[in-house]
Amino acid sequence: MTPSALPTAHILTSRGFDQSWFEWRPELRGKGPTLLFVHATGFHARLWDEIISHLPGCHVIAVDQRGHGRSEGGKVDNWREFGEDLAHLVEALDLTNIVGIGHSMGGHTLVDAVARCQDRFRRIIIIDPVVPELAAYEYEKDTGFSPDNPHPAAKRKNHFESADEMIARFEDRSPYVVFTATTLRNYCVYGLLPNPDGDGLVLACPPAVESNVYMTSRTNAAIYESIATIDIPVLVIRAKRNEGAKWDFTSSPTSPALASEFKNGRDMYRPDLTHFMPFEVPDEIAGIIEEEAQAGQEG
Repeated sequence: MTPSALPTAHILTSRGFDQSWFEWRPELRGKGPTLLFVHATGFHARLWDEIISHLPGCHVIAVDQRGHGRSEGGKVDNWREFGEDLAHLVEALDLTNIVGIGHSMGGHTLVDAVARCQDRFRRIIIIDPVVPELAAYEYEKDTGFSPDNPHPAAKRKNHFESADEMIARFEDRSPYVVFTATTLRNYCVYGLLPNPDGDGLVLACPPAVESNVYMTSRTNAAIYESIATIDIPVLVIRAKRNEGAKWDFTSSPTSPALASEFKNGRDMYRPDLTHFMPFEVPDEIAGIIEEEAQAGQEG
């Protein structure tokens, strides 16, 4: 990205922590919809950079969810907290005419936030959101993980000498192998922070926080109550389903019937793409976002 295309970094101090958010093209605010991007577990706001580069005429905001990127906040007890955080930020920034875009856990967050301040949104796009069938919140409530037996994400490598070392480690591994080279670099460059305890760099989303988010993924069954209140248009984009017995991070965590749960939902099934589709085909996803944003202005 050229220097002129880089965002401005901001911090909102509220709800007991500093939340990081980034803004592109503030001069366009109010001249069209604001695109609001919400990332997945373990990711960060700047992972959207490549998609945003394909949307040069839009006012854009991307957030670091609590415990991720440059945001403080740490662990959560219930995924409802993410939705509350986002709704608070939207209101604190007095955003209106929003087209929301959420990926994976970020899709879940976006839905919960919209239910709290729907009048500020025009429509939303949820890309393979972590919203399984309602029954999953009951039968998967006991994940088998505990403080003594944490999610495997807790064991991630958490020290790197450079972003290049992190890129070399991940570029041939799933799921990062499907990322474009630009997005993988953004993931690593902006996903590391100076090590507060010494030399080198550490993950901006600490392994213990990422593990906690996975371990609490079935805490917010009330997401279906939020869904029932949403009247605005909702586009659900789903990736390939997992056909095997073993869980695959590249497969969709989304209920196939999710779009029908919304009053104005629309389903787009893309079995040719993985759960990480925003980062394997960013130009195509940007095109979908642009079409939805234009429809939002007309609708």
